[in-house]
Amino acid sequence: MKIAFIGSHGVGKTTLCYDLASRLKRQDRAVDLVKEVARRCPLPINRDTTLSAQAWILHTQIADEVAAAAQTDVVICDRSVLDNYAYMVNQAGRLPAYDALVTEWVTTYDGLFKVPIIDAPTFDGQRDVSQTFQRDIDGIIDQLAADLGVRCHMLMPESRDKWVDTVLRECGLPLHPPQIDLFSLRNAG
Repeated sequence: MKIAFIGSHGVGKTTLCYDLASRLKRQDRAVDLVKEVARRCPLPINRDTTLSAQAWILHTQIADEVAAAAQTDVVICDRSVLDNYAYMVNQAGRLPAYDALVTEWVTTYDGLFKVPIIDAPTFDGQRDVSQTFQRDIDGIIDQLAADLGVRCHMLMPESRDKWVDTVLRECGLPLHPPQIDLFSLRNAG
């Protein structure tokens, strides 16, 4: 199973990834996290990005997802090809070859969850703090999802404390670890 959180920068995707991974680990599931690849990009990112940088990010995202899926049962992605493509579109416009690649690759996700903007981005050493840039990327993500027919679940700002439960429910996963029937263990002994 592969789950991805999409959205603009600074909306809480990384925290949500770790919260979901923690819940799934408590259910004794093998979980791997595909961390945000833009942070490893050797080329400029944010508003200074280039087509080459965004191509590196998008292809590295795919490679990391393939590697993680080969090793574990559940893969949680801090971004997807869709929102990585949004940064490319912001810089270079829509590209037919990437439209096709993204349209095909998004079918590999069992769940795509859009994290809304709640607060302005804060500086973390790499993140762009422009609210305008943050909103522009958010709008491009929504437009790409609509144009490419990508189905994603929109997380609601007012239910932020229940987002992990929402993801688990939407993916058909239990909310809590299974309980051991202590009575049957006692009778078996």
